[in-house]
Amino acid sequence: MLGAGCPVSIRVEHEGGSEPLIPDIRGLTTFVDAELKKSDAHKESYAKLRSRLPSTSTIEDILTHLRSLLEVVRDGNIDGLDKVSLGNLDAEICRITTTKVAVELPERSTPYHRLATWVGGIHRTHPIEIFTPNYDLLVEQAFEAYKIPYFDGFIGSRQAFFDLASMENEELPSRWGRLWKVHGSVNWWRTKNDEVIRRDTVSATVAGERQMIYPSHLKYDQSRRMPYLAMLDRLRSFLARGQAVLVTSGYSFLDQHLNEVILHGLRSNPTAVCFGLLFGPKANYPHALAKAHTHPNLSLLATDGAVLGTIERDWRPDDQTGHPMHGLAVNSSSAIDTSPTKNCEFLLGDFKVFGEFLARQLSRFDDEQVIPNAP
Repeated sequence: MLGAGCPVSIRVEHEGGSEPLIPDIRGLTTFVDAELKKSDAHKESYAKLRSRLPSTSTIEDILTHLRSLLEVVRDGNIDGLDKVSLGNLDAEICRITTTKVAVELPERSTPYHRLATWVGGIHRTHPIEIFTPNYDLLVEQAFEAYKIPYFDGFIGSRQAFFDLASMENEELPSRWGRLWKVHGSVNWWRTKNDEVIRRDTVSATVAGERQMIYPSHLKYDQSRRMPYLAMLDRLRSFLARGQAVLVTSGYSFLDQHLNEVILHGLRSNPTAVCFGLLFGPKANYPHALAKAHTHPNLSLLATDGAVLGTIERDWRPDDQTGHPMHGLAVNSSSAIDTSPTKNCEFLLGDFKVFGEFLARQLSRFDDEQVIPNAP
């Protein structure tokens, strides 16, 4: 599972410095907020909407509230917001989000490229499954750059259509990947005929169509929720299958809907396991720690410590410098604290380092295949 922290690990040049390729949810919220406040067409409606929400609300909180109002406003208005203004504001938020999220991967070896290389290089008996709540197209770009075949629930070329029957079919070549975008995508659209299609984001101005970014999780008719429900069902099905192993990167366990699916799957299938790779110290993730303390098959690994089998501990100070992964997965040195008692640091919570780790796994696998046959 690739969370919102993954694109943040890629830095690009910006005004003499650098910035994340795609900001995290807070950064995205700040960007959308600034754009709407200077929009003559939408700033008044946006101000009314924001006045109904806490100042700490993210763009996903805003969209959820906006869409809940859309469901109940009918022909009236709520605090001066009618159905037309709310619908226009929804479309504008999605449009602004797309301008920030629909970016190209840099033409170099990013963690996404390394992940695609690993997916294409490992030997397996089943297609790998990748889940992501991100709306961007970075996984698709990396897979296509390295010619990794994948299925994402859509079939077709010009206007690929969502096909539930194909999603439920387990028969795919083992070298394929499955990509499930549980919060939608910038290239998903609902047509005026209520059909879900996937197409190039450039052709995004067709009258009567709506971009499908972030589900509102409301209890309206199932057909309108189907892409999101089907993607979550794939996660449920995955965790229920034997000794399933789910690895999360860039995911902070703050999405309650995803947490519900993951934790229920771990409770229902004691042989399944989830490894959460956390960026930074474990104190930054109190909600995730609380979950791991009561779920023995949820393991959290942060820079300064871990929760394994519900037991929380710091990493030990004694390192294993002879291990081939020392300096990559784990490091004993720190530019801040060089005292002899400095504990080791776990580094794979950084998606960039995790990508390098996957690349190293491929080289080690190749060595293991070659060395036994060497003269």
